[in-house]
Amino acid sequence: MSEISRRGFIKGALALGALPLTGQASSQKEETLKFIHVTDSHMDLSDSDSVDSMKLMADFINENYKDLDFVMFGGDNFNNNVKGNKDAEVFKEIIETLHCPSLVVRGNKESSPKPKDGIYEETFKTMFVNGKGLQVNKNDWLLDIKGFNILGLDSCIKDANNGLYTEHTMAFAEKALQNRKPTVVLNHHPYTNYWGGTEAKDIHKYVLNNSEEVQKRLFRYHNLILTLSGHKHIDSVKELDHTKMVVTRGFVRPLDLDMYPMRYVEITGNKISEKLIYTS
Repeated sequence: MSEISRRGFIKGALALGALPLTGQASSQKEETLKFIHVTDSHMDLSDSDSVDSMKLMADFINENYKDLDFVMFGGDNFNNNVKGNKDAEVFKEIIETLHCPSLVVRGNKESSPKPKDGIYEETFKTMFVNGKGLQVNKNDWLLDIKGFNILGLDSCIKDANNGLYTEHTMAFAEKALQNRKPTVVLNHHPYTNYWGGTEAKDIHKYVLNNSEEVQKRLFRYHNLILTLSGHKHIDSVKELDHTKMVVTRGFVRPLDLDMYPMRYVEITGNKISEKLIYTS
């Protein structure tokens, strides 16, 4: 057997290094996640237009966004101002006409029924969270899809407009983030005073009350790539270190006749593209 020269060995090694590792490349192929975020629709059975707008939303998505993984609903989905579960049932009937699954969290409306015999925590959980392939822990849930964590975190306080994350919610989120998958968080209350409010009462009502602690404990994870909130009805897209914080314009605030706002999002790996869209 002829002896291989040192130069020949190096050239061969370099050539091998330039070849694609087919098996490795295929195992690391990144999938794209596609979804729409709808928040603060405030559907109200005393206002037929608000019910019709939700039906319009479902028809618009089914017609124009056929390849979604899911639609997210970010709280204050219905005004919870009738006896029993009727408004919740109507909302559920509408979102079940979507061609894809829906993911739902509460807002202050769902946690503060008026009258008091409206829908409460356990009923909301039974109607909108259970039975969807989610890992559910109290009021929080986790969906593992396409290599992503989708976390639904409950930021609501019973019979209050302001919000915070309980210790249970924080621990649940931390545990999920530790698996290092790119993570999206859906909740109702935003994390910052992004609109530049100056009144303490206003800030207390709209900004997550323990946001500073949340940022220290959750935002330190570099795989927390996106948060989606609502509550203030004012649109915002900002960066906090490695995390994109999105607050979507309230669906209840149309731009013009039948132009109800939502946000379309695509994520591949850590790359996020998003845009505000309207139903017409």
